[in-house]
Amino acid sequence: MLVSNALIGLREGLEAALVVVILIAFLAKTGRTWAMKWVWAGVATAIVLSVVLGAVLTFGTRQLSFETQELIGGSASILAVGFVTVMVFWMRTAARTISGELKGRLDRALDLGPLAIALVGFLGVGREGLETAIFFYATTEAAGAGTYQPLVGWAIGLLSAVALGVLIYRGAIRINLSVFFRWTGVFLVVVAAGILAYGIHDLQEAGFLPGLNALAFDVSHVIAPDGWLGTLLKGFFNFTPATTWLQAIAWTAYIAIVLPLFLRPTSGVTSAPRPAAAQSA
Repeated sequence: MLVSNALIGLREGLEAALVVVILIAFLAKTGRTWAMKWVWAGVATAIVLSVVLGAVLTFGTRQLSFETQELIGGSASILAVGFVTVMVFWMRTAARTISGELKGRLDRALDLGPLAIALVGFLGVGREGLETAIFFYATTEAAGAGTYQPLVGWAIGLLSAVALGVLIYRGAIRINLSVFFRWTGVFLVVVAAGILAYGIHDLQEAGFLPGLNALAFDVSHVIAPDGWLGTLLKGFFNFTPATTWLQAIAWTAYIAIVLPLFLRPTSGVTSAPRPAAAQSA
């Protein structure tokens, strides 16, 4: 659970960090450093709102009835899967064009004034923040109450992303974004399939979906849910030893459809893109 959440936090955080690196590097290169404070204002606002949303989802639902909690948790999990699915496909191609698009938006915003500049920073980071907040809630719900591993994992991943962003900006390291987003995308597709299955189970427990007692398999006698193997499989893949037919079908269908589509070659790609730091220079 710790490692998987750290990797998810790293992936989500690095996307936001790259946005900030591109915007700040563009302003520094063009000699318009006066606008940096407005970019940072937009970024800070997006971060605060994302944290507030994550806190509301995580702590604000604890006073509700069990069925309502399960309904909200299941819906949030499925929404998180939708966000993640769109995000991994978008980043598969956007890594090549994101630098130019962001610099173009910022260049136009510079002519409109401080609020427009702040809005570019807010929107650039806000989308990632919204995904992160919902995904954080979904992973903490899947982990269950009484464990801080998801929070620690997310903190490690996000702090690592910030550190990488600083190193990229200073030119200390270079990252092949195509390779990074491809392999982390594969990992996220597998994680998303598990979260989808978990969300469906929540909706079944809430009585929104049928089939709670119709099990496709139950290997609890082989893989104890609280044993090391069960904990490991749950932490990485949200695997549960007792899985309903609806969960199993959803997991299999998601992997069978999304993973091949994600791994298929992208037309027109002849070489790996340059790292964001190099593109911003």
